[in-house]
Amino acid sequence: MSSSYFLTLAIGVVAIPAVILAWLFFGERVVRLLPNRRQEPVRAWVWLAFPVVLGGGVLLYPLVQTVVNSFQDKSSQGFVGLANFAWVFSPTVVPVLLNNLIWVVVLPAVTLLLGLVIAGLADRVRYEAVVRTVMILPMAISFSAAAVIWRLMYAYQPKGFAQTGTIDGIVNLLGGTPLAFLSDPKITTWALIAIGVWMSVGTGMLMLSAALKNVDASTLEAARLDGASELGAFWHVAIPQILPTITVVYTTQIIFSLKVFDIVYTMTNGAFNTDVIANRMYAELFRTQQFGHASAIAVLLLVAAIPIVIVNLRQFREERVVA
Repeated sequence: MSSSYFLTLAIGVVAIPAVILAWLFFGERVVRLLPNRRQEPVRAWVWLAFPVVLGGGVLLYPLVQTVVNSFQDKSSQGFVGLANFAWVFSPTVVPVLLNNLIWVVVLPAVTLLLGLVIAGLADRVRYEAVVRTVMILPMAISFSAAAVIWRLMYAYQPKGFAQTGTIDGIVNLLGGTPLAFLSDPKITTWALIAIGVWMSVGTGMLMLSAALKNVDASTLEAARLDGASELGAFWHVAIPQILPTITVVYTTQIIFSLKVFDIVYTMTNGAFNTDVIANRMYAELFRTQQFGHASAIAVLLLVAAIPIVIVNLRQFREERVVA
């Protein structure tokens, strides 16, 4: 091992902890010399100094560097203005953006709808715990592992051959025509979105189920006494009360759809018209070494996510005011 390795190890294991301990030790000494009314505010900044600096170094510096790189050439040696962003909206990348738009529109809506239906139905049966356990099981595995599982589920053989995939095996058993889920551009994106829904619906169901349990039962009973059906009471009484949770579930799934990568990379690697923004960013960064293009895509993802984050922050703020 080189001497630089041991130097880096020494800095990480010894020097940095020693500096932090020295800062806190002398900082506390200084704080105790201050008047009592000034000690608590100053002590808070003494203890927060290193987390703030570390957070700035880990989060802020890469963000700024990525923005700068998005205006630079392939090797980040010279500035090219808005050329990288023009490339992002060129005919080469627009199909990728449109494909990602399908994810953003379909996956959050389907996940929210299924999560709401399952949460509402499970809330009315005695074996709710079993239903919830089954629905959240996919959360125990990674998206890459889920993609491997579903490659076996989607495995395809032409008609007339023995089907090795679970789904086409069932289709063949019922007399249908096997489908090439992972190689037919007309259905492959939808097959991948189905995996995303399978992985995400458990989370949405769990959050919505918790929200439904906090619905005021007296309001539902009053709606039933006024002649409302079960569906009408659920839609007009329960839904408005859990709207903040619905917003959180929906916006969270939008963010997931914007940055979906594992499923696409593992299943098709963007082939058959399934490429998405994050997968294209990975390809530009690690395969073609186009740092400017990759950074421009990253900035685009950041800009797209900012309005969603603002919506969530406003929602949290309103809930805090109500509480």
